[in-house]
Amino acid sequence: MKNLWENDEEIKIFREYLRIKTVHPNINYAPCVEFLKRQADEIGLEFHVVYPSSEMKPLCIISYHGTNSKLKSIMLSSHMDVVPVDRECWSYDPFGAEMDDDGNIFARGSQDTKAIGTQYLAALRYFVRNKIQFKRTIHVTFTPEEEVGSIGGMKEFIETEAFKNLNVGFALDEGAPLWNEFFTAFYGERSTWQVEFIIKGEAGHGSIMIEDTAAVKLQRLLTKLTEYRQSEYARLSSRLDLQMIGRITSSNVTIINGGHQANVIPSEFKIMVDFRVSNDIDHEEFVKMFEGWCEEVGRDISYRLELREDKIDLTDISEKNKYWTTFKNSLDELGLKLIPIICPAMTDARFLRKVKIPAIGFSPMNFTPILAHAHNEFLNADIYLKGIEIYKKLIANLANMD
Repeated sequence: MKNLWENDEEIKIFREYLRIKTVHPNINYAPCVEFLKRQADEIGLEFHVVYPSSEMKPLCIISYHGTNSKLKSIMLSSHMDVVPVDRECWSYDPFGAEMDDDGNIFARGSQDTKAIGTQYLAALRYFVRNKIQFKRTIHVTFTPEEEVGSIGGMKEFIETEAFKNLNVGFALDEGAPLWNEFFTAFYGERSTWQVEFIIKGEAGHGSIMIEDTAAVKLQRLLTKLTEYRQSEYARLSSRLDLQMIGRITSSNVTIINGGHQANVIPSEFKIMVDFRVSNDIDHEEFVKMFEGWCEEVGRDISYRLELREDKIDLTDISEKNKYWTTFKNSLDELGLKLIPIICPAMTDARFLRKVKIPAIGFSPMNFTPILAHAHNEFLNADIYLKGIEIYKKLIANLANMD
């Protein structure tokens, strides 16, 4: 069976893509652009590159034109960049795309999110070879810098004339794998807030019991944060409550700084808290909560919003949205089980929703452990090939909508 997978055309292309080191920081995207251009040329599709922010951050567009240019296009999006790896923690070369006897292909980006990029192309390759045309134009986009907030990529791209000229009506972007028979569909995201709290207090010698130290107030603030975190966590029936996990506001202390020497009481602590704010939270009330904490904990405490993302409307998943019903019906026709959820993290899709383009995050990876950003990330060859078949059905139905 391994020989069959190794000799499969689409598996070869996928593994070649995985071997391109588009890893942060300081990515050289040139080999990736060359690979994608070659794929487009071999299929016979239009290829062009735009630079939303700089020539160091290319965004590739591969287009398959439809028969009715008046209809809005379908965008199939994925990102080229991947997160760093800790080589010592991997059993395989993270950029070797090695395959074991079970068909598991190990590589950074195998799940997040190079797989869907080459799966899109595999579906288009099939359509072109079989002379299958659609009413709507299909644009496959390969974006840079998604893993660092999309700055220089999709964030700027949506403001360009190049994007507006694509005339996008609906977009598919990355989803997530699931370990069981179900598939997830992201129809929205939480807002990312990064809040720095600055806690000041009396300094002095480490042998003296000073009442109003920064550390004492830090402890009080951490208690407030922990109480809030626990109240949100309690809303989950379990850690794997998929339909609820995107509806709570998560909070995690990610950085604590303070102190210079073991025998000196520090006059200041700074802590950074990462919040993923639920879509149903009033942002002004959320700010008032911080202000209340600072007042209750003591004097000389302030906060600074390092990052505050605006609330973005969810994609409509009712029967009113013809794109959603086509998406859902396509999976139903294949007998696939779907769980619509709010994405607990961030993807490029939030920028599309910001400009009122309905977008669904979907990666056809069931029976797959969630290993995005983890050691020994892998995707099974058979799951990958089945995903191509799913996309053939899904893309064809979306692109043939009236």
